[in-house]
Amino acid sequence: MTHKPAQHVTVYHAADCSLCARALEVVGELRVELGFELELVDIAGRPELEARYRKLLPAVEVDGELAFTYFVDPDALRARLGAWS
Repeated sequence: MTHKPAQHVTVYHAADCSLCARALEVVGELRVELGFELELVDIAGRPELEARYRKLLPAVEVDGELAFTYFVDPDALRARLGAWS
């Protein structure tokens, strides 16, 4: 099976966010499995990011496109990254 090149996943998160903690756990596990680039962005103290993402946390982008908010479905992320089982 041929896989797409590694893609870039960005997780916007904040401290004391239980949904963020769970999303980071899911994305971290899938990173080990699939090997994509991962960027973690804490929005605290960043007014532009606070305004854009605070009500959506955690927000997960794949190659700059918003893919998930609140929850990350592992199978949906695999599909989004082209990692078909």
